[in-house]
Amino acid sequence: MSKIRVLIADDHAIVREGIRMILAAHEDIEVVGEAADGRETIAEVGKLEPDVVLMDIAMPGLGGLEATLEITKSNPKSKVLVLTQYDDSEYIYRFLRAGAAGYVLKKTVGSDLVSAIRSVAQGKSFIDPAIADKVIRGYLEHPEAAGDESLYDRLSDREKTVLKLIAEGYTSRQIAETLFLSVKTVMTHRANIMEKLGLHNRAELIKYAIRQGLISPDS
Repeated sequence: MSKIRVLIADDHAIVREGIRMILAAHEDIEVVGEAADGRETIAEVGKLEPDVVLMDIAMPGLGGLEATLEITKSNPKSKVLVLTQYDDSEYIYRFLRAGAAGYVLKKTVGSDLVSAIRSVAQGKSFIDPAIADKVIRGYLEHPEAAGDESLYDRLSDREKTVLKLIAEGYTSRQIAETLFLSVKTVMTHRANIMEKLGLHNRAELIKYAIRQGLISPDS
């Protein structure tokens, strides 16, 4: 029987090593590669074509959500299994809409992680049992949150990039230099972002970015 080929995407080396140790005990699973950020993950998936990608949410540069969107579009045979500390329903709905096959918490015991990997490798979906009830209740109470286009999805690609850079602490001038734009253009993007998201200041913007998984709470 062929092994399930797994790629681990997480920006913490100690986490990747811990996952490797858990999976090494199972003969039907093989870790074929690692990645520390979203862009590296996309590149490694294209090169290695793993069966399952264990995807962290908050990684430097390109985050887990953007990487998931790209992988499910360009390498649909590689199933994305989100492995994260965040149990917020909004994260879960967002990743499922992006095409992720499953969502597992990092505090999950090894046996459940292995079960999740096996399930998504077989084409099934998997939601961590610890949050399954919460996800279902959230959907029943607020179905629009899981199905409708989110405010974030209404932003243009450029606005999403500017949003992430602002949340990471870049000034308007630094963003302009990074993206080869004028400061005036950056300020226009910022105003449009605030209007579309219903935000009023940088503090609210940072909180929003954390909820979306664009940056980690420790950033």
